[in-house]
Amino acid sequence: MCQTAQSYCDSPGEKGGATPPALLLLLSRLCLDYETATISYILTLTDEQFLVQDQSPVTPVSTLCAEARETARRLLTHYVKVQGLVISQMLRKSVETRDWLSTLEPRNVRAVMKRVVEDTTAIDVQVGLLYEEGVRKAQSSDSSKRTFSVYSSSRQQGRYAPSYTPSAPMDTNLLSNIQKLFSERIDVFSPVEFNKVSVLTGIIKISLKTLLECVRLRTFGRFGLQQVQVDCHFLQLYLWRFVADEELVHLLLDEVVASAALRCPDPVPMEPSVVEVICERG
Repeated sequence: MCQTAQSYCDSPGEKGGATPPALLLLLSRLCLDYETATISYILTLTDEQFLVQDQSPVTPVSTLCAEARETARRLLTHYVKVQGLVISQMLRKSVETRDWLSTLEPRNVRAVMKRVVEDTTAIDVQVGLLYEEGVRKAQSSDSSKRTFSVYSSSRQQGRYAPSYTPSAPMDTNLLSNIQKLFSERIDVFSPVEFNKVSVLTGIIKISLKTLLECVRLRTFGRFGLQQVQVDCHFLQLYLWRFVADEELVHLLLDEVVASAALRCPDPVPMEPSVVEVICERG
C-alpha cells in the first residue's frame, strides 16, 4: 500500500502530476493512522486469531510503522508543493501578463489577490478536517493593521532608502543582490509537519516566493508600484493568520514591495491611509 501511495508523489508531468490534491491529503492521513495504530492492531489481532508461529523471519512492526510514516510525510509534502504550485501559477500569470508601466492609479485590489485568499481559506478548511491545528507564535496586536509603503519597516529603510537619495547614490545591482541574499534565507521547501499550520505555512511560502521572483523580472511605473503596494497589504491582512510565524508573511511581502521599488524608475509610494481604504473597500 505504501509503495502505491508513494507513486502519487511523482513530479508534475508524470503519473503523480494529475493526482487530485485531496487524494494526496487523504492518503497521507491514512498512512499516518496506519503508523500510529492500525499496523500494530492488525498484527496483534493476526497473532491472536491465527496463532502464528514465529518460524520464519517477518518484517518488524517498527519497520512497517516507519515506512508508513515516511509515506505519509512524502504525500503531505507533495500536497504542499502541488497546492503551492496552483496558487503560484495564478500569481505568476497575473504579474507576467500585465503592463506595469502603463497601469492606471490603483482603485481596487486585483481580483487575483482575492482569489489567492479564497483558495488559501479553502485549503485551510480542507486540511483542518484531517489534521490538528498545530502551534503558532504569539501574534502581535497590529498584525491585521500593518500597511506596506515602499519601505514598511526600519530594516527596509536602512537597506534601500539610499538608492533613492540623490546625495547618497548606490549601485542598484548591488542593492538587488543584497536584497536577494536576505530573502533567500527563507527555506521554501522546509520539512512539513503533520499539522494544519505547517501545511499552510509551506503553501504560502511557495506562493509568496514565486510572487517575489516574478516581480524581480518586471519593470514598474509609479502606479504599478502602488498597485503592488495595495495588493501586498491586502494579502497581509489575511494570510498572516494561516502561518506559524506572522513575520514570515511580513518579510516576504516586504521583499515584494521593495523589489518593485527597485524596478521602478519613479518610485512614489501611495499614502498608507489610502492603501488601507482601498483594501477595506476591496
